[in-house]
Amino acid sequence: MGIVTVLQFLAVVAVVVFLTVNILHLIKIPLVGGPLHSSPFISICVPARNEERGIEGCLRSLLEQDYPQFEVIAVDDNSTDATAAIIESLALAYPRLMFIRGAALPVGWLGKPYALQQAYKKSRGDYLLFTDADPVFQPAALTSAMYFMQVKNVDVLSLLPCAQFGSFWERAVQPVIFGFIGALTRFKKINSRNYPDAMGVGAFLMFKREVYERIGGHERVKQEIVEDIAIAKCVKKEGFSLLVADGKSIFSIRMYHSLREIWEGWRKNMFAAMKQSIIRSLYYVIVILSFVVTPYLVFFYNIISGGHVFLSFAALLLVLAASAQLCNELMLEKRYKLLFPLGAMVMSVVMLNSMFQVLSK
Repeated sequence: MGIVTVLQFLAVVAVVVFLTVNILHLIKIPLVGGPLHSSPFISICVPARNEERGIEGCLRSLLEQDYPQFEVIAVDDNSTDATAAIIESLALAYPRLMFIRGAALPVGWLGKPYALQQAYKKSRGDYLLFTDADPVFQPAALTSAMYFMQVKNVDVLSLLPCAQFGSFWERAVQPVIFGFIGALTRFKKINSRNYPDAMGVGAFLMFKREVYERIGGHERVKQEIVEDIAIAKCVKKEGFSLLVADGKSIFSIRMYHSLREIWEGWRKNMFAAMKQSIIRSLYYVIVILSFVVTPYLVFFYNIISGGHVFLSFAALLLVLAASAQLCNELMLEKRYKLLFPLGAMVMSVVMLNSMFQVLSK
């Protein structure tokens, strides 16, 4: 067991160093007040399918932006709940809001790309912001994003939101998944034209209109489950600049509210995010468990057996420090880092379930 303890310590050190260096390359955008030197017209495109719980709060936060020139286009993607009625009611009160009843899904398209395509067809903006139906935006969100795009002179801006947590399972599982996504995102490479690596966050993707049209828009990714990453890859492939940044100051999102929602929500696209690779999926399951769970097991084993207690304790402290830093990044109380081993086990099962579901169906 001694060699296992040593190898685990070295692996933990390597992972912590990698995570630390990687997060240093994540740019944070500030909340900026207007007016701007230039305020191009922005079209905000919002797809909504069975989003009655969050659609009103999302749309109101968008419609009450302090930015001077914008429109909001909300597409009801054949919802079976009250989503359409809520959007229609808001459209009567807000002239900036355009309500579109989504057409039937054509052959060859998936739902979200098609809903966004319909919004784009009705848009008038020089810039296009594609978002989801559940984020809530600060009043200066558009101003801040536009200021940042102008200062950095980028073609496409994608922002990471501030995560909101409510239930026990959200606090246990979601931070581990977000941390995993962040660890896979090489911010230095993604934000450089010199590398093909790309990342897009569907909750905030802002394009110069001509760039969106030149890459083929959502029609080019009409069959992609993870369409945000796919369209970001198109941006880089065509030689345009992409910037992925920390947007916690300007908008927030509570993705899921229960273990069932977490399970079903991530299961549908996690294997796709692994490029439908069995080897890749199994590899990352092992990595996640090895970094988050096994340091506890090795430490307790060494206490019982009288083995390398100091080395295993040092590895565990590094994991706890990394977990505490993740809590800081997610604005979560540090005590919830103790739930991360449980979250890692749940995430691993969800990833395997996603793989088996795709392979079996």
